Amino acid sequence: MRLDKYLKVSRLIKRRTVANEVCDAKHVTVNGKIARASYDVKVGDIIEIQMGSNLTKAEVLAVTEHATKNDASLMYKIINN
Repeated sequence: MRLDKYLKVSRLIKRRTVANEVCDAKHVTVNGKIARASYDVKVGDIIEIQMGSNLTKAEVLAVTEHATKNDASLMYKIINN
């Protein structure tokens, strides 16, 4: 699944267009490397999102095309630095 779609489906970012813009601005890294919106997300990837002064770091636990609001949080695990 594309990175921008994963961010939206998992609800790490609320809208896909915003996810796409954040990726284009190079504020998203996967496994320590800057990732484009077209990056193919896999289970085990570590995603870091820098939005303003907030840094969100999450490990991908599942990749599913659709997720309900309750199931979205099961797709990743937040990692504390």
